[in-house]
Amino acid sequence: MSKDRKSILSRTALALLVSATLMASATAARADAGFQQWIADFYATAAKNGISKSTYQKAFSGVKTPDPAVLEKAAYQPEFKHKVWDYLDSRVNPYTVRIGQDMAKKHGRTLAALERHFGVDRHILLAIWSMESNYGAVLAKDDRLHYVPRALATLAYADKKRAKFARTQLIAALKILQKGDISASEMTGSWAGAMGHTQFIPTSYLIYAIDADGNGHRDIWNSVPDALATAANLLHKNGWQSGKTWGYEIVVPKGGSQYDGQTKTLGEWAKLGFVRPGGGGFKYSKDRAELKLPAGGNAPGFLMTRNFFVIKRYNASDSYAMGVGMLADQLAGYGGVKQRWPRPDGALDITEKFELQTRLKELGYYEGEVDGNFGSGSKAAIEAFQNRMGLAADGQPSQTLLNALRR
Repeated sequence: MSKDRKSILSRTALALLVSATLMASATAARADAGFQQWIADFYATAAKNGISKSTYQKAFSGVKTPDPAVLEKAAYQPEFKHKVWDYLDSRVNPYTVRIGQDMAKKHGRTLAALERHFGVDRHILLAIWSMESNYGAVLAKDDRLHYVPRALATLAYADKKRAKFARTQLIAALKILQKGDISASEMTGSWAGAMGHTQFIPTSYLIYAIDADGNGHRDIWNSVPDALATAANLLHKNGWQSGKTWGYEIVVPKGGSQYDGQTKTLGEWAKLGFVRPGGGGFKYSKDRAELKLPAGGNAPGFLMTRNFFVIKRYNASDSYAMGVGMLADQLAGYGGVKQRWPRPDGALDITEKFELQTRLKELGYYEGEVDGNFGSGSKAAIEAFQNRMGLAADGQPSQTLLNALRR
């Protein structure tokens, strides 16, 4: 090819690149202009709900563009996508139990006072705190947090499915700012506007938030007593039954899977052959419970009592409510699920996941926290070990890999 021909092609490619860049910039500019117009137009709705012009201007000062990470996260919710055992492994494990027990000692007086006042088991409150923000650790990670008014405005502007929800939550967030509970710069939360240690959406905050530390402000971002009290208040007002469990693991008798989703008294379930692992019975035989088989009939089954459904007022996912209940049980000193989940051949259970990470760390391949979660650090460590041992370097935990580490 001649130099002239190459030069023409290079200039053409450069022109196309510049044109594409300008088009992308123009599209972004239109989107930004549209977003700014939406913010300007939404003030009329905010004003009708009692929001002052000064509060509104303060809330959106410096907000020029939608938050792209919000829309990415809106498309991914793990409690609705993962197998139940993988979801539970990542949230109910030796790491979350150990940290929870440390927090139980550190905040013992607060938890005891809340338990007396609201009648909610302290271990349930700790489990919610763990599930929602890893005992507050998430709040220290700027890459996981979003400015709540911008996040909600993004959803209201660009996510048709969640637009109504986002508008309602944005009004509530503006009311919180106007009341002065938190400054605008501190109003951070999840992509959907869930805020603080116990991740309350703004409307729930307005209903349930408690000033437990007595400083005159309801502050679930910086005050652990306020955050835990707010969670306890939600459960209490939604009918938490003090002194009772969230549910029972049961052995499903032959033919018992036909009752999945049905509700009966615990006494009636016992007559049908449903028993706890080891043959134990049920304390409150007249209490009603719903049978749930999250992994089918040939797996652990559960009889869910009223408190399980109260937990679901926090998060509508069955997996989430199970995670709270199971973690609370282990924090209280009870064992975990007795029966095995139907994991695929070669998959690891939670004990084996911890062993694998521990062995990688002892051999110098892994430097992160031993927590049973296999993120980028764990996968890179696995690949490095696999390469050294001549194994297929897929970066995935497995029985084959664990056996190689044991050797």
